[in-house]
Amino acid sequence: MFEVKEKPRLVERAFLLACVHTEKDREEANSLLDELDELIRNLGIQIVGRKVIRIRKTSPRYMLGKGKVDEILDELKEVNADVMVFDNEISPAQQRNWENESKILVIDRHEIILDVFAERAQTKEAKLQVKLARLEYSLPRLRRAWTHLGRQRGGGVTQRGEGEAQIELDQRMLRDQISVTRKEIVQVSKQRQTGRSRRQRLPLPSVAIVGYTNAGKTTLLNTLTGANALSADKLFATLDPTSRRLRLPTGRIIVLTDTVGFIRKLPHRLVDSFKATLEEALVADLILHLVDLSNPEYEAQMDTTQKVLAELGASDNELVTVYNKVDRGGDEIERLRAKKVGKDSVFISAQTGEGVPRLIDRLEEIFAGKREILKYLIPLSRYDLVARLRDQGELTKEETNDDGYTILGSPRDGLIHALEEFKVFN
Repeated sequence: MFEVKEKPRLVERAFLLACVHTEKDREEANSLLDELDELIRNLGIQIVGRKVIRIRKTSPRYMLGKGKVDEILDELKEVNADVMVFDNEISPAQQRNWENESKILVIDRHEIILDVFAERAQTKEAKLQVKLARLEYSLPRLRRAWTHLGRQRGGGVTQRGEGEAQIELDQRMLRDQISVTRKEIVQVSKQRQTGRSRRQRLPLPSVAIVGYTNAGKTTLLNTLTGANALSADKLFATLDPTSRRLRLPTGRIIVLTDTVGFIRKLPHRLVDSFKATLEEALVADLILHLVDLSNPEYEAQMDTTQKVLAELGASDNELVTVYNKVDRGGDEIERLRAKKVGKDSVFISAQTGEGVPRLIDRLEEIFAGKREILKYLIPLSRYDLVARLRDQGELTKEETNDDGYTILGSPRDGLIHALEEFKVFN
């Protein structure tokens, strides 16, 4: 059966290349190369060189002019690189041409991100999403992947001419795999939606933690809820959404969900593939936009996150900006500037706990106005209703007296009807 072959894991020395059209783009290109550098190092590959080149006109054959191509080829030999990585997206033809000239592996940022995603995916859904993205990425690159594509399958009695080219057969099998994978994703997505429907039947207020990759989303989830989800100081440490309950000081319960991180120049194919993972942001009552204040590029990272949220249709959801890692950087002047960017903002360190109580208070403030607080007098014999309200709703206050339990809270769904006869009107 046809399978997409991954790159051999023999590559150890990478050379990074970015192309810009104007000098004003050079600073951003270097910043993007820093990010690409970290992504590649996370795959265990050493960086032996990097270059930002200004080009006046894009060459359809190499992207660069022939003089620049020769210059790069000399540098590749000098540093003994075995893979060259373009930060720019390159066409399958350009990829083949570079590999023919350099005799080494040539890939782009898109393929590196796919590799990182493939390495980090844990759940069945995430693995299927990575598989789909890789299949779609590989479809126009089949000539590069195989050596047998020039062969023709001989014509039989029912065939005319030379028969069908092998590449056409492989493309057909690849499209079949894409179709099957999409169907599998739909099935797994339905199962996840069933789990979400169960949560919503309670229904508990939901909060999606979104932000640039490595902003500290999982660390914040662990700090707030006492969970032990995987957290690491590297890009895309986790790709799978994790939901945990958080009981606020007043007794109100909310559901926090950690989502996959965003990154600049994230291929649209991956945005589409991981849309299911990011759907938690679409249905959330509140979005916590977590920002790494210690990163000098935090404003550009915020812009990237906001653009992806807009693509997902979640830009109108209520949002609070949470500046994280204040223990690593961000003096008073920087905080004042950051407040202007994210007006409704809180400053915290998810690692040390600094500012986290203020964030919890902010969550209380937001959700306090979203539910009507009602008063009930429950008979002593019906303490089960008090327990249900504590578990399935929001129990704000509880007092015991001779007449029963006087409680303040916000029941939900069927519990509203069960408590109706005990409501106190005053």
